[in-house]
Amino acid sequence: MRIIGVDPGTATTGFGIIEHNHGRFVFVDAGVITTPAGQPMPERLITLHTELAQVIRETSPEQAAVESLFFATNVTTAITVGQARGVILLTLAEAGLIAFDYTPMQIKQAVTGWGGAKKPQIQEMVKTLLKLSHIPRPDDAADGLAIAITHANQMVVSARPDRTV
Repeated sequence: MRIIGVDPGTATTGFGIIEHNHGRFVFVDAGVITTPAGQPMPERLITLHTELAQVIRETSPEQAAVESLFFATNVTTAITVGQARGVILLTLAEAGLIAFDYTPMQIKQAVTGWGGAKKPQIQEMVKTLLKLSHIPRPDDAADGLAIAITHANQMVVSARPDRTV
């Protein structure tokens, strides 16, 4: 199954595409969509929509996962990232993809086995799980891959039949 993971942002949106078959992860693509800080928000959102739609067309994912928003203090950042997240969800829906949401803690838990993991630990596990020679850069691309891995792991857990003793 081909999965796209998306890490929302207005300045930088990270994405990662993996194949997941029979417990194996294979790297397909990863990168970032960037917009200039001085550009008006509507234009930034159009760029995000256009470029993400192009990535989807080029890579043909079958499943999609997006990081949920979590902001404890900065309301302004939460609003702008929320706008970007809305455009991402729309773009995925236009491509016929249902977006599954994962919190930062769920992503840390799924990738490293510990919900309190730090960014370098997550990046190292992404590298290891995908058998890459180096940690994907920039960080947002590695985050997109971590989100895709999280969804793949969740799909495996969800597919297991209930067992009784």
